Amino acid sequence: MKSILIIDDDHLIRKTLSAHLSKSYEVSLAEDGEGGLQQYDENMPDLVVLDIRLPDMSGLEVLSKIREKNKNANVIIMTAFDDMKTTVEAIRLGAFEYLVKPLDYVELDLTVSKAFQMQSLEDKVSYLVEEQQKEYTIDNIIGRSPQMREVFKFIGSVADTRTNVLIQGESGTGKELVAKAIHFNSPNRSEPFIVINCSAIVDTLLESELFGHVKGAFTDAVSETKGKFEIAGKGTLFLDEAGDVSPNLQSKLLRVIETRDFMKVGGEKVLKTEARIIAATNQDLKSLIEKEKFREDLYYRLKVVEITLPPLHERKEDIPDLVAYLLEKINRQLRKNVKKLPPGVMKVLMELPWKGNVRELENALTRAVILAKGDVILEENLPVDTGEKKIFPLELVSLKEVEKEYIQHVLNKTKGNKTKASQILQITRPTLDKKIKEYKLSM
Repeated sequence: MKSILIIDDDHLIRKTLSAHLSKSYEVSLAEDGEGGLQQYDENMPDLVVLDIRLPDMSGLEVLSKIREKNKNANVIIMTAFDDMKTTVEAIRLGAFEYLVKPLDYVELDLTVSKAFQMQSLEDKVSYLVEEQQKEYTIDNIIGRSPQMREVFKFIGSVADTRTNVLIQGESGTGKELVAKAIHFNSPNRSEPFIVINCSAIVDTLLESELFGHVKGAFTDAVSETKGKFEIAGKGTLFLDEAGDVSPNLQSKLLRVIETRDFMKVGGEKVLKTEARIIAATNQDLKSLIEKEKFREDLYYRLKVVEITLPPLHERKEDIPDLVAYLLEKINRQLRKNVKKLPPGVMKVLMELPWKGNVRELENALTRAVILAKGDVILEENLPVDTGEKKIFPLELVSLKEVEKEYIQHVLNKTKGNKTKASQILQITRPTLDKKIKEYKLSM
């Protein structure tokens, strides 16, 4: 039989809750924080129902101490004062749910049932994602598929050289990671690795960014500035989205590659560069050449060695390893500990098309970690449905926007059934009503 510890200084509430819950669970009682913590140590209950205001210490302090003892402890907070600050803090500290007195016993039963369902799921989880040492990993590039093995071979072959490299692949496949792997495995790893996004800067400014400018070269040139070629020194200049460079600037890039010298915008002094150029693009440069939008001679100068990164849907065997790595990274960034996936969730991740590649996978996992309760990612935490359609775009947006869109999605799917929607969302009915009002959601 599952066990529940009730910590509340009100004798009547302890008695009433005990009478109600003891019909289905083994119940123990405590009237203050110290007594509750002692009971927890002695009995290790499966669930704690905790009042926020206790005579000797705050319920939040008790919650924090319980979570220190057991990071997976299930704790339901009770309070007569429904304020947002306390709610946020309780959830931040790991409370499973936050109930307002006087308690609705139907809501209490539903919440207790959900807590035990979550605990049962965690106990039965057979797939635990953990970071492992991978045979075919270079720096932060994850993969053991045949396609990625070929990529690793190329990286190993060119890292010790000064050869220019062209990296091609769809957006989100990790072109910059490959460029960094080449640089940081080279003899010049201590030199700068300089990134410039050629599509994010207008043509006139891009020339100045690459080569620098002298004072007075144009209206806003109030002082002399170094360009990226000069700053890179003997390191690496990574030209991201190189296919977007204008024809005029392409000819100047070609000259730098051929002669290894350049002049600042508005300047007359010839400067030398020893930087290795690594270019990346998600465009078909051969097609651009045919359309006379990209110089063929520059193309061949850039692609002394060409590395093509496969899209994620062509190397799905790498997804479990990618999930392990990305979860470790996301948990570290968000200070979370969400590392478990039921087999069904991993199956969904393996079957999705991932048109945005690894970047889309990372965004999806980031959202899932934010929404997860406990240390398990559930299918409803993913921003996709079983039809492999996005609920909303996977750009990184605010958590409030994520919550608003997802609650609306659940309401649409349940046809406005609030009871069912609250069960799916794992929030109480009053909480759902508040969210509907706050976000002005349609039913």
